[in-house]
Amino acid sequence: MQPGGGMPQGYPGGPAPGQQPMPAYPGAPNPSMPGYGGGVPTGPTPPVAPTANKGYRGSIKDLPGADPLRDVEVLRKAMKGFGTDENAIIELLGTRSNKQRVPLKAAYKTTYGKDLFSDLKSELKGDFEDLVLAMLKTPAHFDASELKEAISGAGTDEACLIEILSSRSNAEIQEINKVYKAEYGKSLEDAISGDTSGHFRRLLISLSQGNRDEKETVDISLAKQEAQKLYAAGENKVGTDESQFNAILCARSKPHLRQVQVYNHAPSVFFFFSVKCIKNTGAYFAERLHKAMQGVGTKDRTLIRIMVSRSEVDMLDIRQEYLRLYGKSLYTAISGDTSGDYKKLLLKLCGGSD
Repeated sequence: MQPGGGMPQGYPGGPAPGQQPMPAYPGAPNPSMPGYGGGVPTGPTPPVAPTANKGYRGSIKDLPGADPLRDVEVLRKAMKGFGTDENAIIELLGTRSNKQRVPLKAAYKTTYGKDLFSDLKSELKGDFEDLVLAMLKTPAHFDASELKEAISGAGTDEACLIEILSSRSNAEIQEINKVYKAEYGKSLEDAISGDTSGHFRRLLISLSQGNRDEKETVDISLAKQEAQKLYAAGENKVGTDESQFNAILCARSKPHLRQVQVYNHAPSVFFFFSVKCIKNTGAYFAERLHKAMQGVGTKDRTLIRIMVSRSEVDMLDIRQEYLRLYGKSLYTAISGDTSGDYKKLLLKLCGGSD
């Protein structure tokens, strides 16, 4: 890999003292991040308005009165006998939150003495099967499995590493680390170290600690100083001082980094994408979805991962940014690029045609 030719993220480490891990983080507060023009700061840094609390921005909510024992009856009936009732599976999974879906595996085994995942695999196929199984995992298990595939698959999926590790909170990253070690027998940091090199590896390891400052308040004078430091470390000189970028991008809070206004012309690909995710999360994911559906063939793994992982975080913001950036709704884009039961369930996660 060329130095600076990849993207950032990965983080082992337990919860900070007194901090509880967050096993079901799709519903965690994660307001979308305001975007603003790029450019190297050459004068006073204009103030950035604090992010307003816009309330819940996900497309999937808890279904009042949902009962896992009744739900597994529906799933069993849908898979029993000749043929599979895919519509019943879509309607059930597409109207339950992650914390209502995850217990279905245990409830199914308790009720029927069979493994839900195995039964679904025997009845479903292709992208629809992958999407259904993804929706039944906890966020940390799903993220850990995606990181494992990104690292150990054919070639490193650097964009996936960046996507997950730039957008998750400290508690989420710490939970991912625990799950990764338990599931795969090695730490995420070790996996990243063995598959990457140079500045890319250092940046991923820094991010993988899950130890970023998460304060909402911003020291404007410090933000201005660090904007100049990044300028001096990057475009204002021959060569790039990646250590300056590493120290600021991996340790500072996201509100701080947005105030710093890290410029769009970052010195390498992996810094660039990490910064884009921090500056405007909704626009970042809208762009990732657009690229996944653009051209010949759909990058279904990316499409599934984003639709599942953001459906209870900021899907409404992603839809808004998609429409702004591409002149059509995300719902329309998914409808035109996918088909069948797979499309129906993705549209449930999308949650609306606006």
